Amino acid sequence: MTVSGSRASGDAVRRAGRTAGRVLTAPFAKTGRGIRKVTSAHGAGESGLNKLIELHAVNSAGDMLVTVALASTVFFSVPTDEARGRVALYLAITMAPFTLLAPVIGPLLDRLPHGRRAAMAAAMLARALLALMLGGAVVTGSLELYPAALGVLVASKAYGVVRSAVVPRLLPPRFSLVKANSRVTLGGLLATGLAAPLGAGLHQLGPRWPLYAAFSVFVVGTFLSFTLPHKVDSSKGEDKALLAADETHLHREHKKPGLRTVGPGVTHGLAANAGLRCLSGFLIFFLAFLLREDPFPGQSAAVSLGMVAVAAGIGNALGTAVGAALKGRAPELIIVTVVAAATGVAITAAVFFGAPLVAALGAVAGAAQALAKLALDAMIQRDVPEQVRNSAFARSETLLQMAWVVGGAIGIVLPLHGVLGFAVAAAIVGGAWLLTVRGLLGAARHGSAHPRVA
Repeated sequence: MTVSGSRASGDAVRRAGRTAGRVLTAPFAKTGRGIRKVTSAHGAGESGLNKLIELHAVNSAGDMLVTVALASTVFFSVPTDEARGRVALYLAITMAPFTLLAPVIGPLLDRLPHGRRAAMAAAMLARALLALMLGGAVVTGSLELYPAALGVLVASKAYGVVRSAVVPRLLPPRFSLVKANSRVTLGGLLATGLAAPLGAGLHQLGPRWPLYAAFSVFVVGTFLSFTLPHKVDSSKGEDKALLAADETHLHREHKKPGLRTVGPGVTHGLAANAGLRCLSGFLIFFLAFLLREDPFPGQSAAVSLGMVAVAAGIGNALGTAVGAALKGRAPELIIVTVVAAATGVAITAAVFFGAPLVAALGAVAGAAQALAKLALDAMIQRDVPEQVRNSAFARSETLLQMAWVVGGAIGIVLPLHGVLGFAVAAAIVGGAWLLTVRGLLGAARHGSAHPRVA
């Protein structure tokens, strides 16, 4: 064969290789372009909101992979009594420190406002490294499992608080905070739905494989954090918010400059949301053990838990979609209505305890939590001065995280009796409704004085 013939043959092989590469990568490239087109719609690409949507999807997928790995290790792999003790220990080790740290995170963000991208990247990188540590711990059963789980959860909660402060900085023109948050949330829900079966499939190869996948996902998230626009690190023109609404704070001239009140409507909306978040934490832990001990008729414990989880996920997605469609209209009435609905379903489930009502409460609680949170976002955007809006948004998120912790703790210690558990659930959310309904309706009557968010 001549030299020219050899070169021609080599060129043909290279062309064939490039063609094969394009064919193999085309579906992934097309999917990526489709995702980018959706996340960048309506000005989200120009404002940088699309970057946050994609980052939050990565975050949610990584958290789900870790959840799948830990659930199989500390829950399903041991007898019920031992599992309850392990999960109680897990909750105590992971949540107690965060409960103490949560009030500090909001003020810390106020003092260090110029490193939000770095903070999100650090939360991602920390979870990536801890996922590797957990990969060894789930196989050996060593005590480092719980401290590593502590780090993963605290980093996840810290990311959530920072993300809450970032969203308002990336609003496209004529975009409400409700619409932006609904897009970010839906992106996370879709990613969670995809990661759950992936994690379950990887777990069949071994308990460490979902954690190795989580490591890869969080590494990607670390780099994506720095693709956010530089403006998320800017706090020009901002001040700190005070989460109080009493007459003293409303009318007093503060000695410290920049201290503002968020107003009574927002604080009552936050209290109602805290009740729903507490209900969510309670249901997660209480039903996990109740359905393991007494699954739905004809179903295994895993299938029973899966049914409730799917119902809650569908409810959350529907609530997010409906909340975005409402565009923040009459947020006080939305909160009052959804909390009342959750209370009614919880009472009904306590009286007529059974599988359909358990799933129904999961769905209603998911939808109510999503709708109420979006309504609270609308109230913050409407009522809180722009200079302190980001601070109020971040601080409110820390309080909601703490409410989830309290609910989870109640679910752990409560006896595994269905009627009793759902009576407690009704008391949690019903108490929040009774404490806030008057204030919210009063705020709604004065809401016409505020500009409506489109």
